[in-house]
Amino acid sequence: MIFPKERNEEGAFVRQEDQFRGRVTSDGSSGYLAESGRYHLYVSLACPWAHRTIIMRKLKRLDDVIGMTVVDPVRDECGWAFRNGPGYSEDPVNGFQFLSEAYKATDPDYNARVTVPVLWDKKTGRIVSNADDDIMRMLNSEFNAFTRSESDFYPEALRTEIDAVNDFVYPNVNDGVYRAGFATTQSDYERAVRALFNALNQIEERLKTKRYLVGSQMTEADWRLFTTLIRFDAVYYVHFKCNIRRIVDYPNLYGYLRDLYQHEGIAETVNFDHIKRHYYITHTDINPTRIVPIGPELDLNSPHRRAALSGQTRR
Repeated sequence: MIFPKERNEEGAFVRQEDQFRGRVTSDGSSGYLAESGRYHLYVSLACPWAHRTIIMRKLKRLDDVIGMTVVDPVRDECGWAFRNGPGYSEDPVNGFQFLSEAYKATDPDYNARVTVPVLWDKKTGRIVSNADDDIMRMLNSEFNAFTRSESDFYPEALRTEIDAVNDFVYPNVNDGVYRAGFATTQSDYERAVRALFNALNQIEERLKTKRYLVGSQMTEADWRLFTTLIRFDAVYYVHFKCNIRRIVDYPNLYGYLRDLYQHEGIAETVNFDHIKRHYYITHTDINPTRIVPIGPELDLNSPHRRAALSGQTRR
């Protein structure tokens, strides 16, 4: 059984809470002062939660401010590992062989699952946070003194609506695919899949008249959904049995996905080799042969007309 500790009394998958919730702030009032070169991200290109932070780092032009190391996409019984390979590497900061060493260095008694992303503080030698949503917001607002980007993906005027959208998307879509894929009973599986596609249908309807999920601008809500959508047809549709429809079967969702994918710098954060090898090789309970599918072919660079919905130039 995958993640046996993360199950309720009925055996359904219930994701563990993030254990480290420190915050970097621009004024240092949190105990972690935003500084260039001080912090480092440990991530996986395969993981949708880590992918969110990779995207925010790219959007906020923080590549030279916050370092980043990618783990081996194939997680074995030892967990996430630092090895040299295509698109991943050894750890240049601490020389860790496994990400679990970062967790033990921060809390010697840590005994829960080791997850990505991790925001590491090189000055204190400990994890600041392993909560992707917190890290996204830190990158969005606390390092503005070190970047040329003026973009705000969590603007104050839209926060109530962004939070409401996130609260709907997370359990039904982001975590919904995992609740389906990690289900151990037919009823748990069907409940998760029906909730997932009910949510996708609602989002498809929402995107009929909107380019983005909230307001007329790109916000964190879009990128939180994007990392699930980009993996859906390649992994979740088959591997997690979320096979009522593909994203390419939704005209508005597919156009929206292509719109976000074609945003400057985003395509380079997407690595389908890492994504597919992680899921199909790591989850041997689901895919015991560990065969990685060749397909599907996705034309994510094909034209779309999403810009017209916000009065911008058609693409």
